[in-house]
Amino acid sequence: MKTNHLELYTDYLMVNAAGYATATGLSKMMEGEVSHDEITRLLSQQEFTSKNLWKAVKSTVRQVECEEACLIFDDTIQEKQWTDENEIMCWHYDHCEGRAVRGINLLNALYHSGDVSIPVAFEVIRKPILFSEIATRKVKRASTVTKNELMRQMIGQCIQNQLKFRYILMDSWFAAKENFEFIVKKNKHFVAALKNNRLIALSMDDKKQGRFVKVSELVLSDKQAVRGWLKGFDEEVLLVRRVFTNKDSSTAALNLVCSDLSCDGEQVATLYQKRWKVEEFHKSLKSNAGLAKSPTRTVTTQNNHVFMSIYAVFKLECLKIKHKTNHFALRAKFFIRATQQAYAELQNLRAA
Repeated sequence: MKTNHLELYTDYLMVNAAGYATATGLSKMMEGEVSHDEITRLLSQQEFTSKNLWKAVKSTVRQVECEEACLIFDDTIQEKQWTDENEIMCWHYDHCEGRAVRGINLLNALYHSGDVSIPVAFEVIRKPILFSEIATRKVKRASTVTKNELMRQMIGQCIQNQLKFRYILMDSWFAAKENFEFIVKKNKHFVAALKNNRLIALSMDDKKQGRFVKVSELVLSDKQAVRGWLKGFDEEVLLVRRVFTNKDSSTAALNLVCSDLSCDGEQVATLYQKRWKVEEFHKSLKSNAGLAKSPTRTVTTQNNHVFMSIYAVFKLECLKIKHKTNHFALRAKFFIRATQQAYAELQNLRAA
């Protein structure tokens, strides 16, 4: 594998606006200077992992990292309904859609420091175990490791990489007590959303007597914080209510939990707001880096295209830092220039 081919392929993902990102398309863009076979070998010979991603982003991370930074975890699914099934291209439950979808499920760790967001680890969810349900006799797939276990492994690797951060942000799907215990033992803090049915005791006496109430039953105002103990988790935590007003004037509440007792409600709300950065990252991954635009068929090539897309978004983030404009504005510049060149070529053809 040649590094310039890696850079070339990810540049191609950043500027490609016409259909699928293919080895043939890249070769044509380079007017034959790079062959189809060279790109195919790049995608098929070596499987790229989080270790490769960390090597690629490490020098940039070191320039922006700080002790108060956040590590944000979330997963996303790229639906690919018609691609042949394998251990990564299979059915996954999409909690946003409330149904199972066929595609690739990707767990990301996004490092956020200041105004910069950099992917520092990723895992493509694999389901190598085939089994048949007794009732329906449908063949399904299962993983050997849960996403919560993968997240803990990724946190451990980030700490081993000596990444500087204080807070780990996650939504309610990752707000498990095992994750909380792991994070606290690593001398880090968590800020997470809670499902409404989670139980909390507001005093040590209530905890000892087993008097727990649902967090949704607490009467709290927006950004109000109270201390308490979640059922099953031994450490005292801070519970913060967020109240939002919808367009139809109705209200919705979000309950947040934080392990840093030195924070107040305003600080916890501000910290959790940063979790939105991972949603922006996923949107850019799908819209600006061709995550769904690869016709790859094997586990290795599909995994490697995912890696390339993540690396392409990182390169867009570096351009954002340099030119102080967002990913979508950068892509718009690429496409405007491409349209201008196409128009000029049209005029040349007419004049010939």
